Amino acid sequence: MAHAWHLVSRPTGKPDLANFELRQIALPSLEEGQIRVKNLWLSVDPYMRPRMDDNPRSYIPPFKLGEPLDGGALGEVLESNAPGFAPGDLVKHMMGWRDEAIVLSAQATLIQPIKDVPIEAYLGILGGPGLTAYFGLFDVAMAKSRDTVFVSGAAGAVGSAVVQLAKAKGLVVIASAGGTSKCVWVRELGADAVIDYKADGNILDKLRAAAPNGIDVYFDNVGGEHLDAALATANTHARFALCGMISQYNADGAFTSLRYLTQAVMSRITLQGFISSDYVNRKNEFEAYVGDLIAAGKISSRSTVFEGLGSAPDAFLGLFNGENQGKMLVRL
Repeated sequence: MAHAWHLVSRPTGKPDLANFELRQIALPSLEEGQIRVKNLWLSVDPYMRPRMDDNPRSYIPPFKLGEPLDGGALGEVLESNAPGFAPGDLVKHMMGWRDEAIVLSAQATLIQPIKDVPIEAYLGILGGPGLTAYFGLFDVAMAKSRDTVFVSGAAGAVGSAVVQLAKAKGLVVIASAGGTSKCVWVRELGADAVIDYKADGNILDKLRAAAPNGIDVYFDNVGGEHLDAALATANTHARFALCGMISQYNADGAFTSLRYLTQAVMSRITLQGFISSDYVNRKNEFEAYVGDLIAAGKISSRSTVFEGLGSAPDAFLGLFNGENQGKMLVRL
């Protein structure tokens, strides 16, 4: 029997272990066009938190109570009833939070590993987080050489990719992260200045000190005070790529204050929200660009790994406790 995590109650505020239950699931026989996959790696991502709320207006359907959760995963094909897939193939798909899955071949992507690049990178720098960073930075925010970019959540999967892609393009990077060890690592990635948002002082004063000439681009992974500070320091015609707002996902009541929103008028700021699926039809462009940077040693990846299917909820909750550097993963 296979096993999968189920959402058994909707969280109020921050989730806890009581919201999840590990159950056995029966896998049916393969139908035409399906493959059976043994999962090797599970992706754990902040966007999963809003899916736990019953919000029909979300860009992605909410999780259903009492049914298996899903998310990004990498696995090995055990059995195939689909052309182009054979036992032993490595695939990426969206039937995570479980140890085995029946997957439609149309919803699985064959992985051809790059030499010396671990396969789990296809859930990180070569997967959704990297794709999000690439198109958010260069398409949405239209970042160009000599721009000053502010990146919040820079020690996370997307943020750390943004830092490296921006530096490879010759941009000045101001980054924020929480805690000394994360700030040290983000500076090692190439950031020109790093703000420790957990240290004494407010973010706006720290950003003004780090970017005395203002910012041209803001890549938002956090929202809240970070977004306020970015609005207050934005240069004329600054561009904001609104990727995620993890500081708001567990909020019970007031959201971002937007106390400096009038600056969007004064400085003619462009604020654009986006999601990675907007760009999946251009993933070959992204993979070629980032693959070349990896091969040249200009960017790298880091993961925080939890062991075993049973640890998946702990890994997920760890995202909101600041436990990850780089991509949060579960290894099965």
